[in-house]
Amino acid sequence: MGSGGRELPPGDEGHEGGSTEVPPGTVSLARPMETTSIGPELDWDPEAWREVRTRAQRAGRAYIWLNLVEQRLRAVVAAVLRPVYEPVHGDDWTVAAAGPAGQEWVQRAVAVREVSRRKGYLLDPADDNVLSFLTLPQLRELMVQHWPCFEPYIDDRRDVELALDELEVTRNVVSRNRALSEAVLNQAERASARLLEILGSGADVPSARRLPTDAVEDLVGDRYADVVGVHPDRVRLLRQFPAEDIFGGARRLDAIGIGLNLLVQNFSGRRLVRLAESGCRVRLLFLNPASGAVKRRERELGIKRGELSRAVEMNILHMRRVRSRLRDPDAFEIQVFDETPRFTAYLVDGDGADGVAVVQSYLRRTRGLEAPVLVLRNGGRVLKSDEIEESGLFPTYREEFEVMWADSRPVS
Repeated sequence: MGSGGRELPPGDEGHEGGSTEVPPGTVSLARPMETTSIGPELDWDPEAWREVRTRAQRAGRAYIWLNLVEQRLRAVVAAVLRPVYEPVHGDDWTVAAAGPAGQEWVQRAVAVREVSRRKGYLLDPADDNVLSFLTLPQLRELMVQHWPCFEPYIDDRRDVELALDELEVTRNVVSRNRALSEAVLNQAERASARLLEILGSGADVPSARRLPTDAVEDLVGDRYADVVGVHPDRVRLLRQFPAEDIFGGARRLDAIGIGLNLLVQNFSGRRLVRLAESGCRVRLLFLNPASGAVKRRERELGIKRGELSRAVEMNILHMRRVRSRLRDPDAFEIQVFDETPRFTAYLVDGDGADGVAVVQSYLRRTRGLEAPVLVLRNGGRVLKSDEIEESGLFPTYREEFEVMWADSRPVS
């Protein structure tokens, strides 16, 4: 090395030719590190770890939706185009369907399939076909090229293409492991749910509106029963799941509690009228404002006598006004109970597989606004075509509501 160059650091002490002395002017490229740290240049502080965990959670949730859409679209393409091309072209029906316009990307898929075969990446024999190696844009291209074949099954091509356009941003970000914003994630979930519905995937399409499917929910679901969310108080619940996300679009709504403030104070009467007129059946069960249980609750909370009973009465009057504006008041039932209140629960679509419940226990000196909140997803598991095993907490609160409803009195 020339005289103007920088000297290399000395060898380690235990190696041949090593020296324990560092000549003047030498820069050491190795620096001692603490045993508990990788080094200040490479370390991540707690804030950085929170950021990457948030990114991973969003990407994981988005991947679940993209995976569902891609599998469904692949099945639809196969069901429509295979009968057209397979009788003539056999196993090469996908290549034939791509035609000259798609020759480049379909040949690339063929090459990737061959590499996967040689290296043992094909773990499921069902995936040993070219179709399984096509990406979402390529599946879309097959559908667009052969739209007359798909038209009898899908009403509007524009709806399909708009949903796939919205998904492309998310697919690009997730495939390259870049940051995914919450707004884009929400858009992708809505587009995925809409696309799955358009493609006729049956009654079990997951809801992107009410409670998004968490990427790890199925992995640890048995450990936590059907609890899919825990919030320290109602404010933080509503920050993540606004009342519109919880109640909007419900087919059935059953609620029990003292004053049902989560519904009455956060979901407008006008919105409730539209919900009921759209076919939602509502049953609201309030604590009787004239009962002794209200007085005991006032003493527990240390508030003025009559303050809670007036608040409950005002909520009931508000719901009566909503009911009076409906064409079918019988679909909007209001009743009161006199027993000691033990919890408040809002059961949304409790008779369906996508049902959601928001539950709070009443604590002695804590107002409902400040009490911890559990969010439950309906825990029914289908075992056979005619048999369902009830599991988790959801059926417990649903049954408790029905018992209390049967023992309550209607409000005229």
